[in-house]
Amino acid sequence: MVDPSDSAAPPGDDAPDPVTGSVVLGLAVGVFGVSFGVLAAAAGLSPAKACAMSLLVFTGASQFAAVGIVDAGGSTATALGSALLLGARNGAYGLRMSTILRGRLPTRLVASHLVIDESTAMATAQHDPTQQRRAFWWAGVSVFVFWNLGTLLGALGGDAIGDPERYGLDAAFPAGFVALVVPHLRSLEGRVTAAIGVAIALLLTPVAPAGLPVLAASVAVLVGLRRPAAGEASPSTDPVTDDDDPSRAAAP
Repeated sequence: MVDPSDSAAPPGDDAPDPVTGSVVLGLAVGVFGVSFGVLAAAAGLSPAKACAMSLLVFTGASQFAAVGIVDAGGSTATALGSALLLGARNGAYGLRMSTILRGRLPTRLVASHLVIDESTAMATAQHDPTQQRRAFWWAGVSVFVFWNLGTLLGALGGDAIGDPERYGLDAAFPAGFVALVVPHLRSLEGRVTAAIGVAIALLLTPVAPAGLPVLAASVAVLVGLRRPAAGEASPSTDPVTDDDDPSRAAAP
């Protein structure tokens, strides 16, 4: 079990604390998960199906796209295609995280399910390899737990909750994403990555199908792929440690 006092960034480090930041982020995403649960119920999904989607798919943009298309009368093929298109960006994140995450095959398989916007952003905002891995697990598990709890609450209480936009719940996810991006803008690499992503999205949005600009813009994260800096362990030589075990690194 991780002692939260040991998880804070070193003195003078402006990276967000991986434990506190991850829990707060998980709570914010959980609120947005309520929105998904309500939308899924309105689209005709049973609570069991909505929860299964959050457990197995676990990528909010893809889930919203699929349910939204079905609710609008679109075909299953269209919903699946849009969801896959949006979810493909996680493959680019996986390339970046492969230079950070360690462990045996079972650990890496679990990690692959947690590679999302939030866990990637929290991990890459840290400067120390150990802190990067710890941030990934805390963020990934926190978001997973609260997203699924939010989905369950929204799916079961959709009729009582009503339209999420009435309470501003639709703003929770964008606000959380902005908070994740800000620490990365302190570095030149982060600013270049952001500029490339914004430029790609702006150029494609007027002419490309929905979802494609987001996927194309995610290519900008490849700017972050680099050799380990001096003092960082090499991926091929870094031994497996307790920080690689999600039962230790992610347990609150």
